[in-house]
Amino acid sequence: MELPDVQSTCPDVRINLTRVGVKNVKKLVEVARPGKRPVIFISTFDVFVDLPGSLKGANLSRNFEVIDEVLQQATDGEVKEIEDLCSVVARRLLDRHEYAERTEVWMVSQFMVRRETPVSETSCQEVVNVHANAVAQRNDGSPIIRKSIGAEVTGMTACPCAQNIMKDHAMHVLSELGVADETIDRFLAEVPMASHNQRGKGFLAIETDDDQHVSLEKIIKILKDSMSARIYELLKRGDESYVVMEAHKNPRFVEDCVREMAKKVIVQFRQISGDSVVTIKQTNEESIHQHDAYAERKATIAELIGELGDNV
Repeated sequence: MELPDVQSTCPDVRINLTRVGVKNVKKLVEVARPGKRPVIFISTFDVFVDLPGSLKGANLSRNFEVIDEVLQQATDGEVKEIEDLCSVVARRLLDRHEYAERTEVWMVSQFMVRRETPVSETSCQEVVNVHANAVAQRNDGSPIIRKSIGAEVTGMTACPCAQNIMKDHAMHVLSELGVADETIDRFLAEVPMASHNQRGKGFLAIETDDDQHVSLEKIIKILKDSMSARIYELLKRGDESYVVMEAHKNPRFVEDCVREMAKKVIVQFRQISGDSVVTIKQTNEESIHQHDAYAERKATIAELIGELGDNV
């Protein structure tokens, strides 16, 4: 006896739905790399299709089938980039959901990065949150696909304002002690003054057409290099001294971090199409305030090049 397909019946209220799908689908994603160990991501997927008013429901089991098929392709080496995985899923969903005009795939993953500390070269690990998504729009048999790859990285910032206050105080005290101005200047050039610090969380994502490539490794490096200093899970004494000195030699406001990321994006990704969309966010968890500081910029590559010009 064939069971009735209730999802294909007509609903009582006939309106189109923008998104129908599944959320919080947990998967282990393994992306093969030639000559290297595969990259492993612990991932959560949200997958959606649009639904016409003539159908009561979407066949959600197809979403799980497509995800599993594409994950197997990634393991076999057929899908080589994490954002490409999302775009392949989005394209396949259009094939499986013949009634849909638009599909969306969102993926948030934890990516373990192995690192060495700056002085003792002690090995440690760091978790990076990777964000990828793809949107496919039906278009006469050749869907239009836009994909995005991004990451969120934690670092350290030192406040320039508080540091200047402490510098003025130090100059006054040293002068009162009879230290020559030249000696004061030389000392302050070598030993940065104290400041209050923040744990900074930087986010950078770049959206492009499906045929373009954006390196996740470059995105992660831009994020790490745009704050006052990198941070590490494990630090020996020499490493700790290095990180603290590095941060206070390079004080940055939350706004500075976003602008620095924008500049580095233009240096690294000037070759991608001008309509590629860059989203930059920085949140600094303040140490002497109860609030967080925040800055954001969203623009196309062409807009950022127009603003920055040759100042990169």
